[in-house]
Amino acid sequence: MPYPTPHNEGSPEDFAKTVLMPGDPLRAKFVSETYLENPRLVNNIRGIQGWTGTYRGFPVSVMGSGMGMPSIGIYSYELFNFYGVENIIRIGSAGGLNEKVKLRDIVFGMGACTDSNFAAQYRLPGSFAPIASWELLLAAAEAARKTGAAYHVGSLLSSDHFYNDDPEAALCWAKMGVLAVEMESAALYMNAARAGKNALAICTISDHLITGEAVGADERRTAFTQMMEIALQIAINFA
Repeated sequence: MPYPTPHNEGSPEDFAKTVLMPGDPLRAKFVSETYLENPRLVNNIRGIQGWTGTYRGFPVSVMGSGMGMPSIGIYSYELFNFYGVENIIRIGSAGGLNEKVKLRDIVFGMGACTDSNFAAQYRLPGSFAPIASWELLLAAAEAARKTGAAYHVGSLLSSDHFYNDDPEAALCWAKMGVLAVEMESAALYMNAARAGKNALAICTISDHLITGEAVGADERRTAFTQMMEIALQIAINFA
């Protein structure tokens, strides 16, 4: 694949081995400007900002994914397969589906259930179970314990629908122990599995489908710092 790709104007040398990937490109900008030393913008095609700098002396990249599995599917595929990236850590928001999960808690997606047809492309003779990379998950749990963050490990639901014609559809997954719903992680995990790379979703609960609680857009973009700092700690462990 020649460079630039259709969605990335950078070169392989512009990206660190580990990329933090929020859905919101402005969250990528916030993380880069808040935490990275000497961040530089390496991609801005379609406003999907990618930044690379160092964190405590170790190279780290941060790049937006956009919303939904088709979008993160494109950006994570290109990073894994064309840019030499080894690890992608999604840092996003999710809606709580379980009463033990509270607003602003962190969920590490050990697995990602989905209502998407993303896996059909692999022509498997059955259903694929998208899971996180154990090494990244273990590092996340250790980092969270050290910071005292309120966290949970379990299944996410990656849904193709934000506005579903059946408003109760997402809640059906709660009876299977699914902790939260978001829109990207299953595609990220499948791309990582197919490429032989590593992926983990770290999500902060920004709203709750049972209690009706929610935080505002500005807080989702800039205030979920525990999630960001855990991801950065993982990144330097795998630099």
